[in-house]
Amino acid sequence: MSLLIGAMTIGFILSLLALGVYISFRIFEFPDITAEGSITLGAAVCAVLLTDHWSPMAATLMGALAGGVAGAFTGMLAMKFQVNRLLSGILTMTALYSVNLRIMGKSNVPLLHEATLVTQAESIGQKIFGKADVWVLGWDVPPRDAALMLLAPPAIALVALVVYWFFRTNLGTAMRATGDNRQMIRAMGADDGLMVILGLALANSMVALSGALLAQYQGFADVQMGIGMVVWGLASVIIGEALVGTTQIGYAITGAIMGSVLFRLLVAMALRWGLNPNDLKLITAGFVFAALVLPKALDSMKVKKRRAAHA
Repeated sequence: MSLLIGAMTIGFILSLLALGVYISFRIFEFPDITAEGSITLGAAVCAVLLTDHWSPMAATLMGALAGGVAGAFTGMLAMKFQVNRLLSGILTMTALYSVNLRIMGKSNVPLLHEATLVTQAESIGQKIFGKADVWVLGWDVPPRDAALMLLAPPAIALVALVVYWFFRTNLGTAMRATGDNRQMIRAMGADDGLMVILGLALANSMVALSGALLAQYQGFADVQMGIGMVVWGLASVIIGEALVGTTQIGYAITGAIMGSVLFRLLVAMALRWGLNPNDLKLITAGFVFAALVLPKALDSMKVKKRRAAHA
């Protein structure tokens, strides 16, 4: 049960990564690789500030802000300096590796003895459940895991509601319209380049927020923790789209969260059944490849069958 609850908690934390990937890849159709650096940036900034005895909430928000700056830099490279979009993300991601090392001063920053949002949640859990393990469906669950499982869903739901509300505002609607039709936005007198820059800043702030929360949950920030996270986010978005079956913004946001949690549960089950952890990234990449190719292949087969039927 602890494995299941832990997997769901990490799934909710990484759902913020999925939301960031959804914003950049789906709304703006921008292949932003910055996420692999910005998730580590959020974790690094948050961890260093926590070791300097900042409040956990302030440190977490500063980590998210740092990710927004990284995303805005990628957007400026692409829109203001006309650098290839994919190359812009790669350049920023590469630079962030050194930036993250500079921020942390070493490759790993432990948080085991620092006050974090997780330790605060654990204190709340002990007040509610006591210090003894909690009995859940026949399993003994530590108060820390039980408290996190209770607090994580409403916290992520609150962030999702804020994102949904933002994309219903005039600025958010302009961003979505920029992704759909940049020529129309230009004709209306809006700066489409600025919309992309702001959108990437928002996307990477979500990714960095996920990194800050993940570092506090794991108890450390590591310079290598962002490797493969873009593929992870894409997998969550693809699963979410299959679950909700629509591109409406509200359903898409909900689907990204559901996809992240479900994907993490699938990974946890695979590891429990004996999957070699060294193969996890390869299997994740293979899953994303299949999810991208199979729908097109199935549609192509349906078209061929219709043509054969008409003939």
